[in-house]
Amino acid sequence: MRRTSTLVGVLLVLTLISCGPWRVWSSSLCKQTNLEVRPHSVSITEFGAVGDGVTLNTKAFQNAIFYLNSFADKGGAKLFVPAGRWLTGSFDLISHLTLWLDKDAVILGSTNPDDWPVVDPLPSYGRGRELPGGRHKSLIYGQDLTDVVITGNNGTIDGQGSIWWSLFRNKTLDYTRPHLVELMNSAGVLISNLTFLDSPFWNIHPVYCSQVTVKKVKILAPLDSPNTDGIDPDSSDNVCIEDCYISTGDDLIAIKSGWDEYGIAFGRPSTNIIINRLTGRTATSAGIAIGSEMSGGVSEVHAQDIRFFDSYSAIRIKTSPGRGGYVRNVFVSNMTLENVDIAIRFTGTYGDHPDDKFDPNALPLIEKITIKDVIGQNIKRAGLLEGIEGDNFVNICLSNIILNVSSSYSWNCSNVQGYSDFVSPEACKPLKERIFPEHCSDCYNLSNHLQSSNNQTRGAWLLSW
Repeated sequence: MRRTSTLVGVLLVLTLISCGPWRVWSSSLCKQTNLEVRPHSVSITEFGAVGDGVTLNTKAFQNAIFYLNSFADKGGAKLFVPAGRWLTGSFDLISHLTLWLDKDAVILGSTNPDDWPVVDPLPSYGRGRELPGGRHKSLIYGQDLTDVVITGNNGTIDGQGSIWWSLFRNKTLDYTRPHLVELMNSAGVLISNLTFLDSPFWNIHPVYCSQVTVKKVKILAPLDSPNTDGIDPDSSDNVCIEDCYISTGDDLIAIKSGWDEYGIAFGRPSTNIIINRLTGRTATSAGIAIGSEMSGGVSEVHAQDIRFFDSYSAIRIKTSPGRGGYVRNVFVSNMTLENVDIAIRFTGTYGDHPDDKFDPNALPLIEKITIKDVIGQNIKRAGLLEGIEGDNFVNICLSNIILNVSSSYSWNCSNVQGYSDFVSPEACKPLKERIFPEHCSDCYNLSNHLQSSNNQTRGAWLLSW
């Protein structure tokens, strides 16, 4: 039986290669980095910073970066943070800057909310995500920047988020909680070789950005910490996320593009998002989520070589009437799951709205979602796919998915339509149309030349199990 299934999987790959040309954005961006040597470098200690974990160093960071701004047009500069525990409130980055954390260097977020200033809400949200009005600025912030690097020798950025989680749980927040890193309307961003710990809210939030790479980072927060998303590309394009480990209290990666009427009006999609070699767990949420704020649209998402364990769900799309926008051309492949409650979950009635001004007739378009080459052990439910009545999620394509499911109710589907081949347990009826070459344009897959170049690797992966 095992040999038969393996041969079937290999045949399926060959069948998919024979399909007509399906286009996906090339992964070449993931090979691009901007780790240029900066001709000017200073240490944070030169500006009076004390790394004892007690002294507040906000002014030292601000003064150092103000000084380094004079080198922005001279090749840029590097701010070096040596070993120590450097307590600080929010500070702003500049263009052509490398923030470098040495081994055993820890940037500590202040536990005093007054050290995190309040800034305007994002225009694509219309208000703070948690409360009307403004929001606390992230610990490390930048706006309208180019060529920014946040990296080091495995140093740590620690948000000391427990005070913020308590304020949230006690419903005593005055404004939406801050992120650890938010870069806004910026281009040419690299974040790498760091650990992000205990963020008050989302960890890494590039919003209205282009050409963003996040690689070789570890993001950690307690599994019950509220809304500690790992990486949230938001109305951003040409984003590469690779070789990351994330274990948090919410979605590990959540792709967003604005909230209801504000996101529709702002109209900036998230597109060309590549995710490679992601490992992690989340007890309450999804490994890779799209939404629920997706009103500006999300497209051209390509994720491969994924492993999730001890998690609630693996792949999730979240939307709602009133969101508008679209999610299309999503391709997920080579995914391994262990101890996951729901492997694939689509939700068409996922909740809250910024205010009562949204248009309930603004229905999202969800189409061309392909998930293939998946192996799962100890899965409670293969899929819970719930579209919107009168607004079906269409062209959902599943292939070569083998899940060891403990529940007798392996699939539950409504208001969805699509295709499946070699799925075990057998997919639900709305997804039982077979994938043949004539249906290729209804799915979303790699282009022929990428399929050919990866065929040997995929064949080896299929045979390995």
